[in-house]
Amino acid sequence: MAAHPSQQDPAPRSPHVIVSLPTRDLERAFHFYREGLGFRLVAELEGDAMPEPVHFSLNAGVSLMLIPTGGFGWVAGGNRVAEQGVSECILSLSLETEAQIDALIARAREAGADIAAAPGQKPWGYSGTFKDPDGHVWMLQTAD
Repeated sequence: MAAHPSQQDPAPRSPHVIVSLPTRDLERAFHFYREGLGFRLVAELEGDAMPEPVHFSLNAGVSLMLIPTGGFGWVAGGNRVAEQGVSECILSLSLETEAQIDALIARAREAGADIAAAPGQKPWGYSGTFKDPDGHVWMLQTAD
């Protein structure tokens, strides 16, 4: 006998990708992306106020976050997370549970990733950070 639709497991939620970019001048970058390119803020404010953090929605599955260069390493979990000549960029993948983050960090380690920040509670939620074999930084974090 088939299960009633209300008794079936809900469809898994697609992961949301957040591309975080360092910027030397946050206000200039904010205006460039908001007015210059017309990107929509995740949290719209009255007038020209700049939110903190500066976070734009690109589509249903991808968004862009701007981070001042001075705080970029702190957000990623280490002072220097990119090697010389590699653009510092954090590719963040939002997952639903801490267990999913722990499991994916373990898989990344097994696949040869360098763990930049072990999974744990941070000011913004539960997260862990790793660098892929090319040095690209990925941050896994809980959805909330």
